[in-house]
Amino acid sequence: MSRVERLPNGLLVALEERDYPGVAFHLLVPAGAVNEPEGLLGASTLEEGWLWKGAGELDARGLAEALDALGVRRQSGAGLEYSLFAAAFLPEVLEEVFRLYALLLTRPALPEEGFEAVRSVALQSLLSLEDQPARKLFSELRRRVFRSPHGRDPLGEEEDLRRATPEAVRADFFRRYTPRGAILAVAGGVSWEALQRALEPLLAWEGEAPTYPPPLLSEPHRFHLERPTAQVQIGLAYPDVGPEDPGFYAARLALEVLSGGMSSRLFTEVREKRGLVYAVSAFPAGVRGQGLLMAYAGTTKERAQETLEVMRSEMERLSEGVTEDELARAKVGLKTALVMADESIRSRAASMARDLFVLGRVRPLWEIEKAIEETSLEAVNAFLRTHPYQNPWVGLLGEVDHVS
Repeated sequence: MSRVERLPNGLLVALEERDYPGVAFHLLVPAGAVNEPEGLLGASTLEEGWLWKGAGELDARGLAEALDALGVRRQSGAGLEYSLFAAAFLPEVLEEVFRLYALLLTRPALPEEGFEAVRSVALQSLLSLEDQPARKLFSELRRRVFRSPHGRDPLGEEEDLRRATPEAVRADFFRRYTPRGAILAVAGGVSWEALQRALEPLLAWEGEAPTYPPPLLSEPHRFHLERPTAQVQIGLAYPDVGPEDPGFYAARLALEVLSGGMSSRLFTEVREKRGLVYAVSAFPAGVRGQGLLMAYAGTTKERAQETLEVMRSEMERLSEGVTEDELARAKVGLKTALVMADESIRSRAASMARDLFVLGRVRPLWEIEKAIEETSLEAVNAFLRTHPYQNPWVGLLGEVDHVS
């Protein structure tokens, strides 16, 4: 079981203690594209990169060497709803690791001389979208789906990145990098008492929680991005339910039937039977407060129309229900994924943090497994009858003629 407590400064902390020779954490900071100020889109990406330029008495190299000397395997990045800092390490260096991360959050250097290098990297990442047609399509699809800032791309906007000043980004950093609204999930071989001692330096972290806008959807529509690409990219988006909804597990089992492996409906109908695509899949893409299901296919110009028709047909056919055999395979697939995730403390820390962000609590693994197992065929098919996947947002990227 997980233990969850809120520290005096507002930081929400969760620990799942395990008999395991390592520790992993995921720290979600309430600074993402969704709550960036207008005119400063991409600020979260700039801030996350700038943060690593030094903290306390350490410059960028000193900070990196200190973490490397402790054997910390780490990653970080700015996302849509928050910025993520993740790390895995041995229990004996727990206190020193959190001392360094506390320095990063409470005494960041944010040196002006390092700002231009951070901006240059951010601009290169943004421009690289043009070389990633599928990524470009889904960035635009999300922007079209949402009327709220949830349609933003964490990479930002070129104009905003170019005119951003160190002063404006620094002020935004201290406004949104706050313990209130932040979530720290820890899993592995550490006790609650040891974790409490290690987190003492983080108590100096202060600030009030920034606000999040509510998600708002547009009316479903179609768009086409003309690009001289060899392949045509197709993206679909449908409103869906999130983990807080009673129909969540029925929806996830239906998704597994649709796109859970080589025997799934999309793979079988679109690729195996007709040979229309080189890639096809469907996946959840929701935000807190709004579920979303997206589907993707990459195909040729000549086969784009048929591919789109078959994809939409398979999505709509779900409303007719799934079979007992399909549901049995879907349950095995989801439970296998759950078991595999349970083997990794990094994966467990990530799911704990996400649960706290979306649900406000951590779901124990047995609860998820039980909910999957107890979701009946009748429940799945009743959900699909009342939540048909119809009338999607449709996005196309490439050279396309007469696709409707």
